[in-house]
Amino acid sequence: MTNTISRRRFIAGAASSIAAARLGAQGRSAAQATLAVPAEATGARMPANFVGLSYEVQQLADPNFFSERNGGLIREFRALAARGVLRLGGNTSDFAEWKPTAASPEPQHPQVRAVEGEPNAQFYAVSAEAVRNLARFLEATGWTCIYGINLGTNTPEQAAAEAGFAAKTLGAKLEYFQIGNEADLFGWHLRDAKTWSEKAYLKEWLQMARAITAAVPGAKFGLPDVASNMQWLTGIADAWPAIQNAPQVVALTHHYYFGGPATNPAVNIPNLLSPAAMTRVQKMADVALAAAAKMDVNVRMTEGNTCYRGGKPGVSDVFAAALWAADYSLLLASNHYTGVNLHGGTGKSVANSVGGVLPGDTLLKEQGATLAEIATHPHPFYTPIATFGSEYVMEPVGYGLKFAGALSGGRFFESDFTAMLQAVGVNATAYAVKLASGQTSVIVLNKGPERDLALNLDFGTGKSGEVETETLHAPALDSRKAQITRPARPLRAQNGKCTVTVPRATGMRLTLS
Repeated sequence: MTNTISRRRFIAGAASSIAAARLGAQGRSAAQATLAVPAEATGARMPANFVGLSYEVQQLADPNFFSERNGGLIREFRALAARGVLRLGGNTSDFAEWKPTAASPEPQHPQVRAVEGEPNAQFYAVSAEAVRNLARFLEATGWTCIYGINLGTNTPEQAAAEAGFAAKTLGAKLEYFQIGNEADLFGWHLRDAKTWSEKAYLKEWLQMARAITAAVPGAKFGLPDVASNMQWLTGIADAWPAIQNAPQVVALTHHYYFGGPATNPAVNIPNLLSPAAMTRVQKMADVALAAAAKMDVNVRMTEGNTCYRGGKPGVSDVFAAALWAADYSLLLASNHYTGVNLHGGTGKSVANSVGGVLPGDTLLKEQGATLAEIATHPHPFYTPIATFGSEYVMEPVGYGLKFAGALSGGRFFESDFTAMLQAVGVNATAYAVKLASGQTSVIVLNKGPERDLALNLDFGTGKSGEVETETLHAPALDSRKAQITRPARPLRAQNGKCTVTVPRATGMRLTLS
């Protein structure tokens, strides 16, 4: 007997489970809820460039990827957000070497331990051409950039040379430098696990940052970009006041993935969309915000997604990921985060960052999928913008980020809408902002597949007017496509109040004109 599940059995089982859930949902009445928007928006302001994407630095090894000639990618960046922040980092960033000219010799590399499941020591060059093309790409998209510098296998001299060229070339398109990626995991293969700590990291980081500041007066930095050890942020914040001539840090940065890897059965749609998942995000944010307050800096989520090590097919590349991304982004925005960078890129670059193989591909093969069927999935599975040959396609998780980004530039109303919704027995969250235009806009995410939500919404203005609506939707949570659509006719608010049904497994944005 084999433990391998055939693809036919896998699909049939999933279909029957979903069908049963839908039949059960049909027999349940809609949940009833009333939300009243407060008179004043006194919460966090969501920056106009809150939306962000994260790519491996290794993408720069192909100077034509981030280029003004890559029209398909430029189109998708623009479709995602008029203003956004591209972060270049990832595991591959600590194996990059600066190559200012074609004749520049390859530098000596330190010995790196081989660790199963970690990226091999495959060094690659970042050329001056790639950085110049990056500058033109950013100009074409209207985005800016967080530029990752190698800490793991670099020298201060090489770091300063690269940073000097990047700062001069990118100009105002450079947000700040990030030195090293997930340094809390360096003990696996880049440093001695017995001596590596946030104190050892900070000592190395300061040496690099000071060399860069000497080359780029006024250089700005984010740190420590940890994978998961939030206590590093606390430790660095506690140590910071004693540092003499400290470089200019503008943000504490960290990563967050819901779970992983793809083979983990706990990474599934019900768990991804559960209230408990967002409770964990809130607890993580509380630690980061407390540390940032001590240093008087911002906080940014510079890398994250649904499932680490490339994502999970059937979870990361389906509509459920769109609802998760919207909720995740808005929760962090309402907690004063300056942005979220969802990780993605090409399958090759992300596979290189995790040891050469995406665990999701292994999972599909074990389920009996053919190579042709595997190729229909985005690679990596969690990428917001997928590459299919020469075509670029926005994936469901990207639609979720785009949907949340519609509130960019607004200030949040402080009210626990989510608790009100969950109190009536529906797995839903809600966020409201006063937009820069002065309009009030509310996003409601009905994440559960069981019940529609009959919502009485009071905008708090007492004014009548049209209510423009947008809906984030798909046929089912496991659909491989997502849409954001508007109805032919707007709703009507009387005395600032309107009634609307938010269908199960759907997001809706309502804006009072």
